[in-house]
Amino acid sequence: MLYGIAAATTALLLAAVLTALLRVPALRLGIVERRRQRQRPVPLFGGLAVVLATCAVAVAMDRTGVAPLGAGVGRLLAAGGAVAALGLVADVRRVKTRVLVAGTAAAAAGVVPYDETGVPVGLLAVCWIVFVAVGFNALDHADALAGTVGVLTAFGVGACAAAEVMDGLAVLLSVLAAALTGFLMHNWPPARVGLGACGSMFTGFLLAASAVFTRAGYGLASSAGVLFSLTVLASADVLLVVLSRRLAGRPLLRGGPDHVAHRLRRLGLTPQGATVLPGIGAFAGVLVGVLMHIGWTDRSAVLWVGGVALVVVLMLLRVPVYGLRRPVATQSTQVSGQLRVRNG
Repeated sequence: MLYGIAAATTALLLAAVLTALLRVPALRLGIVERRRQRQRPVPLFGGLAVVLATCAVAVAMDRTGVAPLGAGVGRLLAAGGAVAALGLVADVRRVKTRVLVAGTAAAAAGVVPYDETGVPVGLLAVCWIVFVAVGFNALDHADALAGTVGVLTAFGVGACAAAEVMDGLAVLLSVLAAALTGFLMHNWPPARVGLGACGSMFTGFLLAASAVFTRAGYGLASSAGVLFSLTVLASADVLLVVLSRRLAGRPLLRGGPDHVAHRLRRLGLTPQGATVLPGIGAFAGVLVGVLMHIGWTDRSAVLWVGGVALVVVLMLLRVPVYGLRRPVATQSTQVSGQLRVRNG
């Protein structure tokens, strides 16, 4: 227990320090993201800090024998690192979506426990891991949202792993949650650094694959309910975007201000509120998923989670997001934004 607390504390502090340090070279190299709601570009090496902190602490705990990860968890962490490297390339230069999907699928195919799931279910698990990884990348459309949901989900999946006496996996997830918390110190609105594809896809991949490990050997229907509840917000955001773009006749891969937080901001919520409210929804889904996994609630609870998520998606679809004119920034505003970049 004490070793786990020490590992989590180390990961939190290391991620916080690395995020602050990596922010400067990201700005100098121009590796930044520009969003509609921001008046200045935000550097994207925060995700790299999360990956480095998580991997460094987990590997150190494993090599010293303090908290051995086990062969399967070590392979999972290595695959997550490969996904993070692919995401980092996408942050630095433009990478096609199909390349990200193919690379993530290859990494997922190498970690799914086929001996427990069987090949057909294992292939479904690969598709689901890719879906969640891409979903978490999409959640990075607003300050602190992907990080907040990642922390909540990591605690939930970690609780499921602990219930299955998968100590190495539980330690890894606690380290990930702590690293994301350290990153959030710099990412809370207004963000000074972003997660990027590197951190968001690493987080989504690690969480989804870990959840598959904890549910391996259980029935397909019950496992699908638990996995959906644990990642309900990412699933709802993807569904919202797909439906919105299809109904508007827009290409699916064409970006736009049509995600959950964008629509909540249109409704008048503050940037902080547009993070906290989805976070509450994610917490509720994670809680139901954990309770279903340990058998404290019936499998039918997932119907409530899915029903509420569907109602929210349908309500948010009514919020207009396309074809809205953005206010033209004055020269003084542009100069002010440039000064904030140089001095920030």
